Amino acid sequence: MTPITLCVFCGANTGHDARHAEAARAVGHAIGVQGLGLVYGGGQAGLMGIVADAALAAGAPVTGVIPQRLMARELGHPGVTELLVVPGMHERKREMAARAQAFLALSGGLGTMEELFEIWTWRQLGYHRRPIGLLDIAGFYAPLRQFLAGAAGAGFVGQATLDELLVDVDPARLVAALARDARALSDGHPPPDLSVT
Repeated sequence: MTPITLCVFCGANTGHDARHAEAARAVGHAIGVQGLGLVYGGGQAGLMGIVADAALAAGAPVTGVIPQRLMARELGHPGVTELLVVPGMHERKREMAARAQAFLALSGGLGTMEELFEIWTWRQLGYHRRPIGLLDIAGFYAPLRQFLAGAAGAGFVGQATLDELLVDVDPARLVAALARDARALSDGHPPPDLSVT
C-alpha cells in the first residue's frame, strides 16, 4: 500500500488560545501513529513547528518546504527529515502539493487561508480530487464557514463544493478520514501545478 503524505497548512504563530497548539500537537501525533508522512511549510515557529515536532516524535517522515527569504523569519526547522529551500512562495506551494495525497488546514492567518483556498479552488476546477480537511478548533473557523454558507446562498459557491471539505473538531478522526479518502482515491491525475493558475 502506498504511504499517504498529508500536507498541513497552519500558522507560524500559536495564537492566544492554547487549544490551537494542543490540536497541532495532536495532528502531528496522529500522522505518526497512523503511519502517514507530513509535508508542511518548513518552519519551526508556531503551529508549524509544533505539528512537525509531534509528527517526528511519533515516527513520521517530515518534509518541510520553505522559501529562501523566509528561512530567517520562520526559522527553517533543522530537525525535519528533509528541508527543501525553494526560491519563492509559488515554488513552495507547488512542491507541497506535488508531495501530498491529502490536505489539512489548521488554525492560521493569511497564509493558511490562502493555501487552503488555492488547493480547494484547484479541486473545484478539476485539477485534482484529493481530499481536503479543515480542523475547526475552538470555533476558529465558524465565521468563515458562515461566510461560505452565505456565498453559497447568494449563488457564488456551489453547495457541492462546500460539501467536499471535511470539517471536524477531532484531530485524530479528521486525519484518519483524510487518509482513508486518499487511499480510496485513484484518479490518475498529475499533481496540481501552480503554473496553471
